[in-house]
Amino acid sequence: MSCGGKTEAAILPVLSRMLGEQWQGLSVLYICPIRALLNNLEERLSFYCSLVGRRCGLWHGDVGQASRSAILRDPPDILLTTPESLEAVLISRRTDRKYFFGSLKAVILDEVYAFAGDDRGWHLLAVLERIADLAGRQPQRIGLSATIGNPEEILAWMTRGTSRSRVISPDAGVAVETDVQLDYVGSVENAALVISQLHRGEKRLVFCDSRAQAEHLTSLLRGNGTTTFVNHSSLSVDERRQAERAFRESRDCVIVATSTLELGIDVGDLDRVL
Repeated sequence: MSCGGKTEAAILPVLSRMLGEQWQGLSVLYICPIRALLNNLEERLSFYCSLVGRRCGLWHGDVGQASRSAILRDPPDILLTTPESLEAVLISRRTDRKYFFGSLKAVILDEVYAFAGDDRGWHLLAVLERIADLAGRQPQRIGLSATIGNPEEILAWMTRGTSRSRVISPDAGVAVETDVQLDYVGSVENAALVISQLHRGEKRLVFCDSRAQAEHLTSLLRGNGTTTFVNHSSLSVDERRQAERAFRESRDCVIVATSTLELGIDVGDLDRVL
């Protein structure tokens, strides 16, 4: 299922419940593995909330102190955050925990496979249990992912094996035939030369094994006169936002990234993946 499809499949029924059951205060946590995905979703989810008179807020390491203070004073209906930022809110002396988390009804885990079974995932489940104690209830947990091979195992991990759980997996339909080619380039320098010459006029996404390799390749491509953007976890806030904007709006360009862009980022109309 596409990023847009699964997001709407979760958020629209949740908003319907929010209105029908008259949820008040912070009702929904929307948790993503990376900031870029949160930034990518904020505009869309804020739009859906505005249609029904509700609010969506964003909290992660790039969000300024003034915005965080405003959220603590007047929590939105839906909060988009990462596991680490969620714990920061939970343990902060500035947080009135019962007031902030006491109305929670649902938790949405986007790209849930990125959490399942590793240390970060177990940490997230521990944080959610602490928040459930504050809320006085176990909020509904909704996990989202594109195609995965072990949905039942991930569901059991996410819900602690409760019998009140199920996998919803719509038929993907007929698979589109994909053209896959293999080329040997030998070095990053030669890769830059090949990429700069291939598929000009198209939007190309290039994956690298490391941040250093991504930066090196980006520098070489720009030196060849190719419009190039880079994305990895060590970029500054301004660089990340510039890259994310390019994903949505640019056409004739190359986007160089580490595996962060595997996590559901909407790159718009993409022509090639290398």
